[in-house]
Amino acid sequence: MSLKSVSQKIIKCERCPRLRLYCQGIAKKKKKEFSDFTYWGKPVPGFGDPKGNLWIIGLAPGAHGANRTGRMFTGDSSGDWLYGALYKHGFASQSLSKDSQDGMKLKGVFISAAARCAPPDNKPTLKELKNCEPFLDEEYALLVNKQVFLALGKIAFESILKLLKRNHIEIPTPKPKFQHGAIYHLGAFTVFVSYHPSRQNTNTGVLTPQMWDTIFSRAKSLTGELKHPE
Repeated sequence: MSLKSVSQKIIKCERCPRLRLYCQGIAKKKKKEFSDFTYWGKPVPGFGDPKGNLWIIGLAPGAHGANRTGRMFTGDSSGDWLYGALYKHGFASQSLSKDSQDGMKLKGVFISAAARCAPPDNKPTLKELKNCEPFLDEEYALLVNKQVFLALGKIAFESILKLLKRNHIEIPTPKPKFQHGAIYHLGAFTVFVSYHPSRQNTNTGVLTPQMWDTIFSRAKSLTGELKHPE
């Protein structure tokens, strides 16, 4: 088993008919501003540094972001927020991630999602999330240097807690709560929590640039000082 083989399994996955139909439909219909773009339209694998100690987990690919480009958090405003912060704090080689062939390289961080297909209204069902759990488990086994989990949004946070429990990490009672900026020490791991950088949060002031920058300043301190990759 390798991350490459896990990625291939993810790309070929057909476990969720509703999501496959939705993603394929979006890829055919497209968004007007991307009418000349060939959409990916398939499940999206993880992306980043296999040796990284920071593991970022989001909700799911964006319909016209990762579902279009084929790379996590690439091609939409959420990706602009994420890669901009990763670059500023030394985790990424460039500040913008527009397509999967743009040369982006990550240092010390790997990015996944709770669901690997773009869901209608950004709401995967519990069954659809469960169908994706084996992929997180396989990445968990292969990302041998992981130390810090950064959950982007409540669904990602819940998925991380379930992932750790499946892998024999004790989750305390009462269960940790989703709260922006919260840090939980679970077994040998640190779980760090943030609002998701979705337009719903960034356009309404629920998540501000200062709040977002603070998250990555703390992430950098948790994982140690990292330099920009060559």
